[in-house]
Amino acid sequence: MSLTEWLKKNSFITLMAAAAVILTLLLPAEGKFKYEYQRGRPWLYETLVAPMDIPILKNDQELRLERNLAAKNTVNCFNFNPDSKGVAIDGLNSLLGKYAVNDVSEILKMASFIYDKGVADRLPDTARLSKILVHTPGSPQSERAVAEVYLIDNALSVIKSLFGKNPPADRELEEVIVPNLIFDKSATEIAHNEALERISPTKGMLYTGEVIVARGETITAEIEQLLDSFRAEYSLSMGFTGSFVLLKSGQFLIIAGIMLLLYVLLFFLKREILFNNAKIAFILVLMIFSVAITIIVRDIRPAFLYLLPFSVFALYLSSFFSPRIVVPVYLTLLLPVFLIAQNGTELFMINAFAGSITVLTYSYWNRGWHQFAVSFAVFLTLTVSYSAFRLVEEGSLLTVNPVIIGFFIWNALLIIAAFPLLYLFEKLFGLVSGQKLRELADADSALLKLLSEKAPGTFQHSLQVANLAESAASEIGANALLARVGALYHDLGKMNNPLFFIENQPRGGENIHETLKPEESAAIIIKHVDDGVAIAKKWKLPQIVTDFILTHHGHSRTLYFYRKYINNGGDPAEKEKFTYTGMLPEFKEQAIVMMADAVEAASRSIRDYSEKSISELVEKVVDERISEEQLAGSEISIKDIKRVKEAFKQKLIRVYHSRIVTPV
Repeated sequence: MSLTEWLKKNSFITLMAAAAVILTLLLPAEGKFKYEYQRGRPWLYETLVAPMDIPILKNDQELRLERNLAAKNTVNCFNFNPDSKGVAIDGLNSLLGKYAVNDVSEILKMASFIYDKGVADRLPDTARLSKILVHTPGSPQSERAVAEVYLIDNALSVIKSLFGKNPPADRELEEVIVPNLIFDKSATEIAHNEALERISPTKGMLYTGEVIVARGETITAEIEQLLDSFRAEYSLSMGFTGSFVLLKSGQFLIIAGIMLLLYVLLFFLKREILFNNAKIAFILVLMIFSVAITIIVRDIRPAFLYLLPFSVFALYLSSFFSPRIVVPVYLTLLLPVFLIAQNGTELFMINAFAGSITVLTYSYWNRGWHQFAVSFAVFLTLTVSYSAFRLVEEGSLLTVNPVIIGFFIWNALLIIAAFPLLYLFEKLFGLVSGQKLRELADADSALLKLLSEKAPGTFQHSLQVANLAESAASEIGANALLARVGALYHDLGKMNNPLFFIENQPRGGENIHETLKPEESAAIIIKHVDDGVAIAKKWKLPQIVTDFILTHHGHSRTLYFYRKYINNGGDPAEKEKFTYTGMLPEFKEQAIVMMADAVEAASRSIRDYSEKSISELVEKVVDERISEEQLAGSEISIKDIKRVKEAFKQKLIRVYHSRIVTPV
């Protein structure tokens, strides 16, 4: 075998190598900080001395407190309208003429006093106990004490009280008393942003030669802050100074190791996936996408990595693969995060927990509004995991960042938002999700209803084959739902000529094949495979379901008509006329449906439904398929076939026993 042929047969190697190259190119061209540390753990390296002057960074809690203080102390800005006082005095004069007021001058004097102090349209909560900044056209800005300024409601109340027992209506006063201090939101925001910009991210200096941490010393919050500062300065000032080629070579070797781990996992858990290019490509695309989005988000703001719904990748995997391989593959998919994120360990762990919970909950809740239950479980897991890390580091929950908890809420909601992409992956990779299979397995679906109307006997046969196939697939760890769906649709082609198939012929009626030549009958029977494929394409069934139609007879022969043909003097060499031209089963599920179809059809002809007769029937029919080499190209093993036989026997014994003992 040439190298080209070998690579074609083992195309997963080419796919994994290509993915490793892409991932290596995606990874940032920066060295990895060589020290790993965690608060509360001892320093495992040599005593670390500052190799340069290092600004000491403030931690998130300190920065948050300073930002809150800056926001609280930000001076609110107002624009002064000098015309408002005159408008108010003129309006009050008009009102005073309509109402009997003893001391007109007192009211006008109070109104003038109020407007001199200032009438504000609003006062933000942060300005209640401070000063405001007032901008007057043509004059420099000035400060006023908030305590001296009147809110519009207060001004109205004071003036109204001076009218005595016969005050004007509120509406009349509101038309007269208008504010002369108008809140300037834009100027206030500019002042707020300037105050935030003045906050220094550092709080001192660690000078060259000073000890950062000694060997064996327990890492406290203060030491962790110094180490974080050193790492930040290292990345900014020193960074990676080695060979770019060697850096990328090292990254490639690490990614290649991850690919090798993925191969080993699949080899031992479900080897057939390695030979399914669509599934391998899907897994690798998820890995590339997760790395790319992690790098992009990290460069925007590292804290936003908590927003990324990594658990949705576990959800996607759960839709196309059996649960026992999803968690290991998902964890492998997350491994490149270690190379990208500064807090890679924490990020990996909390998303590993969340992804595992996603797989568990999705196996129970996978329809409709149940997605919200999965989303809530993810949020709860992320929150608890993040809090656990804070407890390990601090021994307290006081350092839990509420912003991060908010990120987790969005993270969980994004899982729901990203779920529709599942249908895009179905189209791109030709895969069929569990949700789609459940829809196809519904006996009330339009196509299966049509089958039951046109070929009721075939429909009942398909149901029995589906029951046999599902139980056998469960027994050997194959995809039971896929086997059931394949069995339900394997005989669709019989709808075109239902009366040519014995299960649809009326009992006691004439067999239409008695009027045809054996080769004509065989041609009609064989044609139901091609007819089934045509119907499947018309109804846009997934290719994986259509393949069950092509493989359920493989290259077997219509023996009844072949023997009849020979008995009538036909040439025994004319086997092609009586041979199906479909495909041989490739996957376990296809092999199971082929055997289940033959066993169920043969079981209708026996008269004695004893355990012995059923056992002999199953052994005979399955062994015929083996001897005819119909299963030679399938991934199913001899051990699996033995277990399938036992599953068929037990299922048929239960079915026919219940029929015998049930009273008519």
